[in-house]
Amino acid sequence: MKALIIDDERLARVELRRLMAPYKEINIVGEAINAEDALNKITELNPDLIFLDIQMPGKNGFELLEELDSVPTVIFTTAYDEYALKAFEYNAMDYLLKPIEPKRLEETVKKIVEQSRKSSVLSSESPVLSEYDQVFVKDGERCWFVKLQSVRLFESEGNYVRLYFDDNKPLILRTLNYLDERLDNKTFFRANRKHIINLKYIENIEPWMNGGLLVKLKGGNKIEVSRRQAIKFKDKLSL
Repeated sequence: MKALIIDDERLARVELRRLMAPYKEINIVGEAINAEDALNKITELNPDLIFLDIQMPGKNGFELLEELDSVPTVIFTTAYDEYALKAFEYNAMDYLLKPIEPKRLEETVKKIVEQSRKSSVLSSESPVLSEYDQVFVKDGERCWFVKLQSVRLFESEGNYVRLYFDDNKPLILRTLNYLDERLDNKTFFRANRKHIINLKYIENIEPWMNGGLLVKLKGGNKIEVSRRQAIKFKDKLSL
């Protein structure tokens, strides 16, 4: 498993490397000193795991996550325990308070390795976002790591897209066209100019006006598949 350390303090990075040395299952492939550096390193190294400091000059750790299309497993590391509750609301893998205690780190590593063994999904260099990728979503003070397989509908709102998952529908700063180019078309389908649907959430399909189709999704959303897209849709689903 490849890991990246993101921390503006050099001594903190050195110490974490030292503490991680006994754990051969995790390979520290690089370090980043701020959010901008981290964005470049994540693109270059494609880590499975990041150790992420929250308080950094410029953008903080949470703001960095908002800029990632697909978020690896996250372990927050910080000296500020006031962030502890917030970090868990973000559904991170774990939270380590500086100075990091070896015993606490050991517990975290065991958790990471256990999750890795249970997962059948391997990391990929592909730019395509599969249903197994996760994204970071922030809506006011509420935040989530969301597996794309949990998102039943993407709805365009200008330069933003609203994600529908469970009973939540926050906005992310992406365009629908951008997501349409990135999402795996085996799972996600562009129904019309405003909507991309998750094919696994389809509950019912019926004929609609002007040769289109009306799709009802689990969760209650009803989405029109335009006449132009209906041909592709029928072919994809062998209707």
